[in-house]
Amino acid sequence: MKVKSQKYLYFSPTGTTKLIVQAVMRGINQGGAELIDITRPNARKRTLHTSENELLVVAVPVYMGRVPALLNEWLRVIKAYNTPAVCIVVYGNRVYDDALLELSDILNKCGCKTIAGAAFIGEHSFSSPELPASEGRPDTNDIRSAETFGRKISEKLFSFTSADNIADIKLPGIYPYRGITELWSVDFLAISSACTQCGICMEGCPVGAIDSENSNVIDIEKCITCCACIKNCPQNARTMKDGPVKDAAIRINKLYPERKDPEFFL
Repeated sequence: MKVKSQKYLYFSPTGTTKLIVQAVMRGINQGGAELIDITRPNARKRTLHTSENELLVVAVPVYMGRVPALLNEWLRVIKAYNTPAVCIVVYGNRVYDDALLELSDILNKCGCKTIAGAAFIGEHSFSSPELPASEGRPDTNDIRSAETFGRKISEKLFSFTSADNIADIKLPGIYPYRGITELWSVDFLAISSACTQCGICMEGCPVGAIDSENSNVIDIEKCITCCACIKNCPQNARTMKDGPVKDAAIRINKLYPERKDPEFFL
């Protein structure tokens, strides 16, 4: 089966998921590729349409073992028809639980047909120099694995004569899905006098939780604790306060030090 075009869709507040999906795209190495970044709120105002002549690759980070709750409504209204789909989740070396299965279920209900899935590791959003967690990932080996995965997808596509010949694949996970999807409503950010109000944190916030006039003002009801504002601050003016988020960072640092490797499902 030869697809006429490909859409690579990703949500990546701290950039790790973006690196993986770009590597997969290089591995597939077919023309007509389009990268679609749905990280910022305005990018999620448009409905995505795909057809059976396209390949749809969707990559999301794992939050609490699940697909990020804020993406569910947008993903569920994708308009697809027999569209071959690849599901990718990126997690912080802890567990991805049912996120991969959940993502596949969402896309299949929209009219997609999942042909492959993968779980990759990225630096945990709670990682810091003080409490590293899967620091520096995806690294060179991860990127190489993502490119290999892309080549395997390309090979599998050529094994089909049409989208009607796509068989169901088995992905790990159980239903009802485990984990929680409720956002943490918590004031966890400490902002030092080094803040210059440059606005970089506000521009990179995936939910518009940072005030455009004063970046010290944060809507904790909107915040998804992705820590993009901490990681993207050029002045290192943002850190974690003591509290539940930092406690979680301590647990992850202590309990999950061993390197996990990417997993493919074809």
